[in-house]
Amino acid sequence: MWLFRRKGPSGFSSSSTAEEVTQGIDATGLTAIVTGASSGIGTETSRVLALRGAHVIMGVRNMAAAKDVKEAIVKEIPTAKIDAMELDLSSLSSVRKFASEYKSAGLPLNILINNAGIMATPFMLSKDKIELQFATNHIGHFLLTNLLLDTMKKTARKSSKEGRIVNVSSEAHRLSYREGIRFDRINDPSGYNNWNAYGQSKLANILHAKELSKQLKEGGVNITANALHPGAIVTNLFRHSNVINGLVNVLGRVVLKNVQQGAATTCYVALHPQAKGVSGEYFSDSNLSKPRPQGEDEKLAKKLWDFSKDLTK
Repeated sequence: MWLFRRKGPSGFSSSSTAEEVTQGIDATGLTAIVTGASSGIGTETSRVLALRGAHVIMGVRNMAAAKDVKEAIVKEIPTAKIDAMELDLSSLSSVRKFASEYKSAGLPLNILINNAGIMATPFMLSKDKIELQFATNHIGHFLLTNLLLDTMKKTARKSSKEGRIVNVSSEAHRLSYREGIRFDRINDPSGYNNWNAYGQSKLANILHAKELSKQLKEGGVNITANALHPGAIVTNLFRHSNVINGLVNVLGRVVLKNVQQGAATTCYVALHPQAKGVSGEYFSDSNLSKPRPQGEDEKLAKKLWDFSKDLTK
């Protein structure tokens, strides 16, 4: 059962599935990277993009899980073009290695889906000594996007097809700390709150797309950058909260989206003709939406960009 089925201007609603929002779309000839593709909405996103004809490269930490996902997709869709490459978003060296290997392979890149994420973890630092949620959800994707941007620009020029960068954010960005991004306290365990920190990383996803979109527009580049909320979904992201995990298992079928619905907005923003030329926006339920005011703050977006550049030097 799904509680809210009202369609938005796009013709889709919170109950629309990834297959429904891409019905009739031919993605043959497009190449897409999906991070975090070995589980949850990343797997469903990869499956539906492959179903529509795209060549999908899954960027994953767990290559054994990715092998199982690939085999399952190819079994269902014999024509699927799908590959896996190792990628740990919490490690800058892993991100650099992935980007280097991708470029060495000479592959084009039309669509980059920054999907991987962790949620509400206890305070930990990444290998690069950055708070783990900020490192994984934002900084890793920020670096990955920058390293692959020239490949995307070249592909857009050669193919005359619009490139699309899609950041999977969350409505939880509204839970960020009062100041939005704690630039001077990113790695400070005092005052750390696992949900505020998660919200901060998801706000960063929105601000990243905002500033990137501005730079792409100024450069006259045929690439869009957007962020989205996939919906509250039954996935293993809840594993760090026993109480919420229990509620999810009990109430999930009534109030939460399933994975097919959860991947819909990602697939819509990545493939749908209605999203052509739309950039720097925030989507929810396969429709345009509005983030918290800080998510539209251009000065904050630029400050985060400069801060992220310094962290990834």
